[in-house]
Amino acid sequence: MPATSPDLIDQLSARGFIHQCTDLDGLRQALNQGPQTFYLGFDATAESLHVGHLQALMLMRHLQRAGHQPILLIGGATTRIGDPSFRDSSRPVLTEAQIQQNIAGITGCFAHYIELGDAPNAGRVVDNADWLDGIGYLQFLNEVGRHFSINRLLTFDAVRNRLDREHSLSFQEFGYTLLQAHDFTELARRHNCTLQLGGADQWANIINGVELGRRQGCQPLFGLTMPLLTARDGRKMGKSAAGAVWLNGDKLSPYDFWQFWRNCDDTDVGRFLALFSELPLDEVARLGALEGAELNQAKIILANAATALAHGEQAAQAAAATAAELFVGSTAETALPALTIDPQRLDGNVSLLQLLLEHKLQTSGSAIRRLTAGGGLRLNGEVLNDAELKLTIAHLGARISLGKKRHYQLQAQ
Repeated sequence: MPATSPDLIDQLSARGFIHQCTDLDGLRQALNQGPQTFYLGFDATAESLHVGHLQALMLMRHLQRAGHQPILLIGGATTRIGDPSFRDSSRPVLTEAQIQQNIAGITGCFAHYIELGDAPNAGRVVDNADWLDGIGYLQFLNEVGRHFSINRLLTFDAVRNRLDREHSLSFQEFGYTLLQAHDFTELARRHNCTLQLGGADQWANIINGVELGRRQGCQPLFGLTMPLLTARDGRKMGKSAAGAVWLNGDKLSPYDFWQFWRNCDDTDVGRFLALFSELPLDEVARLGALEGAELNQAKIILANAATALAHGEQAAQAAAATAAELFVGSTAETALPALTIDPQRLDGNVSLLQLLLEHKLQTSGSAIRRLTAGGGLRLNGEVLNDAELKLTIAHLGARISLGKKRHYQLQAQ
């Protein structure tokens, strides 16, 4: 690993990673003095992370490459409660088996971006159930609860907004911020962790952890948040018209992942290259300033870089090749994401519209009909006039296109 850079904070800021910090000068000094341990927390609410989490993973990657040690804190315990921040309702309750399955999937995502193993600053995965499952209620109140004022907690945006909208907030959820603060101080004691990362919506929770550490006599702790990212169209990063953009290949194909980046808005190219690639900043500036057809090449560079990190260089090259062949009218169906169906159903009774809805490739039958009316639904490159086309065994292997940028191959399940 490279030695710690004295201008690491400046580099991270130039790339767009820094929004707020509890003590930026103090953190800069700590990072320059030697290796620090830092952490980022995720509750295990899904089997995969999505691109909305990618900014944080890339920030962790930069910090590790500068010589610092990352901890991925999985909320094996707090997943059972759920962070109420900027939510209008409680999370669904997951079973322990679901939580463990999700932890395995999230850990797999983490390993693509962070070096694990035996190096001095190798990343580690920690589960907060290790300490929260064993703490008693009265012990928690005495060690943590007494340091917090209800009056102050009620001023936090995440709590106030929920109450202002007259949506129910359980006492269980209200206590989530105390659990997160306790996580920070536990990691400080157990692993000498001094820095917590999070999105801008986690600012209040992070401040609570820093403050709890001060009150409990911990070494100085720092909190650093990243800007909340939205695409040009206002959607939060992590979402697309077709749904969540997952990092795990079994939930979203590398080809569709590649296409997400290739199809980003022109105005987002430079910003996304700075955040989601490891290109030097001068090259990022050059690519972001391109226009017209040249900017499309910059988008391909972005898609290749992001896909190589998530799925490997070979998958990125295959996705790029598939896109190029489709663009010139060739057929590279074997590299396309699969649209699967039980062959026994290919008896002329299942329509293409029905199959698209089953795979959640469109939000409704009306949306599919509008796409069809506009000439956007195609079979092997030919425009379909009827989304109710009945599927038969002869359609296996066909290429189904939704618009110009989404292509699938009909395959047996």
